[in-house]
Amino acid sequence: MLPDRQENADARIRLLAASEAGLLARLAFRESRRRFGRVMNPARVLAHHPKILVGVGALELASERARLVPARLKHLAELRAGMIAGCEWCLDFGSAVSAGAGITEEDLHALAAYEKSERFSALEKAVLDYATAMSRSPVEISDELFDRLANQLSEAQLVELTNIIALENYRARFNWAFGLAGQGFSEGSYCVAPEVREST
Repeated sequence: MLPDRQENADARIRLLAASEAGLLARLAFRESRRRFGRVMNPARVLAHHPKILVGVGALELASERARLVPARLKHLAELRAGMIAGCEWCLDFGSAVSAGAGITEEDLHALAAYEKSERFSALEKAVLDYATAMSRSPVEISDELFDRLANQLSEAQLVELTNIIALENYRARFNWAFGLAGQGFSEGSYCVAPEVREST
């Protein structure tokens, strides 16, 4: 089991320990520890507000159990959204669980320049373009890009894909606001870096 690293010197809010948390949060902590070897720091923050914790947990569970879109496509979209938002925590965790979604370390290395890479199919590149467009401010999705996806995905799949990208943007902005850094999930392996944008 991985060490339960909750320390985060840059966090702007106290990361609740199980001894301080309510019953629902303790159950969430136990499930996180069972699945991932440690309690996720975003859960320790959400534990300050049990109703929000339950609501976010329900959306996370529904999103995880939605399987109309292949896991690889969804996870590529999540990673790209995390790159655009620059969420260190998201990329640390997302990189660590990528293999389970069929994404190799070579794929992770190629993600920053996916447009020119032969590692990604035309559909995967369209999904990555969509995640990029959804994650920028302001959001600007052309009809041409949407049509590229709509020609290959059903309406239900489009909803599932759009949901996971929006959810990753929620996670990223939540984590940024509270100063949550990576927890070392990807320690010892390759971790995708945030996209560096030129200032205008």
